[in-house]
Amino acid sequence: MQDKHGLLTGSIPLVLRQMTVPMTFGMVAIFLFNLVDTFFVSMLGTQALAAISFTFPVTFIINSITMGIGIGISTQIGYLMGRAKNNNASSIATHGILLAVVIVSLASMLGLITLKPLFIALGAEPDTLLMIHQYMSIWYCAVPLLVIPMAGNSVIRATGDTKTPAKIMILSGVINGVLDPIFIFGFGPIPALGIKGAALASAISWLGASCYAVYILLKREKLIIMPNVNSFWRDSSKLLKISIPATLSNTLIPISGAIFIAVLSQYGTEAVAAFGAAQRIESILLLVLMSLTSALTPFIAQNMGANNPSRSFAGLFMGMRFAIIFQTIIFLMIVPLSSYIASLFSQDGNVKTFLWQYLLCVPLSYGFQGVMMMLVSGLNALKKPINAFLWSCARLFIFMLPCALIGSFLHQVSGLFLGIAVANILGGITSYCYAIKLRRTHLSSED
Repeated sequence: MQDKHGLLTGSIPLVLRQMTVPMTFGMVAIFLFNLVDTFFVSMLGTQALAAISFTFPVTFIINSITMGIGIGISTQIGYLMGRAKNNNASSIATHGILLAVVIVSLASMLGLITLKPLFIALGAEPDTLLMIHQYMSIWYCAVPLLVIPMAGNSVIRATGDTKTPAKIMILSGVINGVLDPIFIFGFGPIPALGIKGAALASAISWLGASCYAVYILLKREKLIIMPNVNSFWRDSSKLLKISIPATLSNTLIPISGAIFIAVLSQYGTEAVAAFGAAQRIESILLLVLMSLTSALTPFIAQNMGANNPSRSFAGLFMGMRFAIIFQTIIFLMIVPLSSYIASLFSQDGNVKTFLWQYLLCVPLSYGFQGVMMMLVSGLNALKKPINAFLWSCARLFIFMLPCALIGSFLHQVSGLFLGIAVANILGGITSYCYAIKLRRTHLSSED
């Protein structure tokens, strides 16, 4: 059996590190270039920035569909790679990418039809609505191009290669970063297109990433074949069993954010602003753990496919322990810098105080949040997507909301932040205990 990237036989810490580090660099690149994108759009004025902000919920939902299908692809291909069934893996890869393109294309068509009423319902003013239309009319038409590298990266990661997906992400980010100012403000014979230019730059960057991903899958990995109608429906059925719950789990993220903003709004705009800044900081602090969860899925799936559950669970628990240790170190580094970090995001005294309070308590619990992230990723890789979705729901509705609301009732904003930290810790401990039980069940059934 070929084990090119050592997922089945290599040192577990080394394999997971080699898979996680490139993913982290790829995510950092995308994050930085998204900031650049926002920066250039902000130079068009507050109206343009508001227009982009209105699009976030819609673009997040469509991206969540692709990410959910990507989880299904990565899991299914991982199992097949572990069993050395590469022909079946090619079928899943081809039809998985096709499925993602079809579903997102239908969603984008629906988006084009409902563009105006949807954003009016979201509260967009007429001037802002005009800019939203200029941006989203291009975005909706181009978004199938984004699906190809996103789904393609899931296929490549399933083989154990995370360096190539990172290169694809970096390529896309670089193209977008270079073209943004050219198309937005004009250069030489290229006219200034304003907010339409931002959408066009993204479309071209997605096209470049698509070409790169297809080339790798077709020429190097040989995982793209001629689609077959009968196989497409069979493979799609397998993928959707995992992808639908995974997509629903992803949609809980903006839902939880919206709920907390609604609660915090009663304490003033400063509390809401501080929470928004805290979420941006959190996305940076959790980058490594998000990369590790992406690496864990193919690692666990391949070893389960190779009938080696003990190695799968060894990787899962190693990820959980790493989450606790790594995020504790990050927290200890943040504490002495918390006041300075808070001042970077706002000069308003109340906003700085709220953000400082957040940084003093919530990051302490990120390691435990990471434990739950590892469990959800592991459950998807074990082909238990419903369980993964239920744990995502439990994090929000059983741990997060009750603890945050109780904390808010007792100590207002600081109490809410403390409640989030307590919820993460309780969720992490419970997740770890559940993982122990899950391992015992799998290993005893093997015996």
